[in-house]
Amino acid sequence: MTSIRQTIEANEFQFLAPEASRSAESRGRRFPEEPHSLRTAYQRDRDRILHSKAFRRLAHKTQVFPAPQGDHYRVRLTHTLEVTQVARTAARALGLNEDLVEAICLGHDLGHTPFGHLGEQVLSAFLGRPFRHNEQSCRLVDHLQWRGEAAERRPGGLNLTWEVRDGILNHTWSMPLPSTLEAQVARYADRIAYLSHDIEDAIRAGVLAVEDLPEVSRRVLGKTTSARIDAMVGSLVDASATLDRIAVTPEVFDAMAVTRKFMFERVYNRPESRREHARIVALLRELVEHYRDHPEDLPADESGTGDFETRLIDYVSGMTDRFALREHERLCRG
Repeated sequence: MTSIRQTIEANEFQFLAPEASRSAESRGRRFPEEPHSLRTAYQRDRDRILHSKAFRRLAHKTQVFPAPQGDHYRVRLTHTLEVTQVARTAARALGLNEDLVEAICLGHDLGHTPFGHLGEQVLSAFLGRPFRHNEQSCRLVDHLQWRGEAAERRPGGLNLTWEVRDGILNHTWSMPLPSTLEAQVARYADRIAYLSHDIEDAIRAGVLAVEDLPEVSRRVLGKTTSARIDAMVGSLVDASATLDRIAVTPEVFDAMAVTRKFMFERVYNRPESRREHARIVALLRELVEHYRDHPEDLPADESGTGDFETRLIDYVSGMTDRFALREHERLCRG
């Protein structure tokens, strides 16, 4: 008897674009598993990420504004959900595999540190080399999160498919182009989402007014969040219709670049932000130095393979903002 999963896989062959990734043709998992009767491989990956502790922690990790005083500012979790929505819209319009896109997007920021890129800065200084959240995201799904009960500790952590892991690892623009069109959509969706919602949050915070945005941004991308998303996603679908690679139209690409540069100058690196950032960096540095000098305060390693440096990085990078603040208060101010 044909299973529901097999029916879904057959529908993928029939209805998706020829260039789309198909679940039945996945390069597989690091540790082979029996197929599920109801869900495809990419659906299972999505569910494993969604039910992980690392995913839940994103609700208490900074997006732009550290410890925002308001209920409506984005955090890393809401950013992740908005990236997923943008990517699924584009993937459906292009006839690509939405389940693969969704799994990549839900997992792409799992490795982010507390307080966003400030945490990366502190851990990079400790390591003497760049700490990259995309690499830590892969370490999380491979070693630090577990499918089923953690006590079982089956090989490979979440044991995700090759395509999902490739998309998570290469979602940042400093990395090589991902291997699937779905992962390339996820990479663009990340930038589309944060450009849109960071502007909205900055306006809500009184840091910007719409009129402050560069003229090309207002003219090409629009003056509202929905207009910006429509413009960028529409441009992506138009420019990617041939499916040789994912792109946006030149006019929109240039407007996105100008807007991103403006956001770094006027929001991310504004003087008020720099003062707050310096305070947070000092706090996190004190916390890391405490663990370095008092290794007995570091909990046991969950992966079973880490040396002290790896254990420290895993533990601190996995903290939420509020947990890092509590631990600093307890260990460094107690």
